[in-house]
Amino acid sequence: YPYIPILPAQLLEVLSSPTPFIIGVHSVFCSELHDLLDVIIADLDGGTIKIPECIHLSPLPEPLLHQAQTALSLVLHPDLEVADYAFPPLRTSLSHIKMLDKEVRAVFLRLFAQIFQGYRSCLQLIRIHAEPVIHFHKAAFLGQRGLIENDFLTKVLNGMAFAGFVSERGPPYRACDLFDELVSFEVERIKEEEKCDAQETLKRVKELAEQLFKNENPNPHMAFQKVPKPTEGSHLRVHILPFPNIKDPKVQELIQEAVHKNQNSAQTARLEKKCIVPAGSPVVSIVDKASTVFNSARRLEVVRNCISYIFENKILETEK
Repeated sequence: YPYIPILPAQLLEVLSSPTPFIIGVHSVFCSELHDLLDVIIADLDGGTIKIPECIHLSPLPEPLLHQAQTALSLVLHPDLEVADYAFPPLRTSLSHIKMLDKEVRAVFLRLFAQIFQGYRSCLQLIRIHAEPVIHFHKAAFLGQRGLIENDFLTKVLNGMAFAGFVSERGPPYRACDLFDELVSFEVERIKEEEKCDAQETLKRVKELAEQLFKNENPNPHMAFQKVPKPTEGSHLRVHILPFPNIKDPKVQELIQEAVHKNQNSAQTARLEKKCIVPAGSPVVSIVDKASTVFNSARRLEVVRNCISYIFENKILETEK
């Protein structure tokens, strides 16, 4: 779906598009946004969100919603955790703006790892074509998680973004990253952290944020100023050397040298190391219910989908 950081004034009618989008609009056009009936407006200057009555936002399943809100509060408002103490500890300062961004990302990365825990056990590799087709068993995933009737997760699994997620992360042999480690090995530890002290959760979030920061800045180095500052009183000097004339052959030589370096560096680019993706722990329920309920609900969902595919004449989906 389209993402436009700043929409020009001549293209404001794009906001009436029937497809989902994320578009930034300058605040001077606020008066022209009131006619949009099915668009969520987030005012970044005032910190408010306007949700039209015709839009229903499905909440996250509990206890994930409460856990995510608590973790965000620990990151964004650390003083609230100790606000009711008779003898509060020393005031906790906010992280640097760059690290604060990574900490917020870490909270949501942990949230998505909890939501999609065990997703690999519901992947089916179908080899009826020249290229294998990766199919995700939605009914099995929802049933085993005990969320057959959960509107939020159902919408997530039916979205195009999740289809891209399956096609990109479904192959069993590919380059792995931090999310694969989280969803395979760390989800159980995250659940245990929620039962412990809040400071332990904040510590883990900060550790994950540092890993995210290192991923984006693999070679940190000291910043240095390439152009030296003029010495004190330099503007008072009388004998100032004239600025040298730029010679075209020298400029072309430098450009050709830089192009040659870029071509050579592109050939020696670091290759991604591929490996077998860890399957991780099997799908477990988010809510506490008996396993027999999961099985019966999952089977009913499978039968329901199969019958609907038959009446819609979707033979391939029925076979799956």
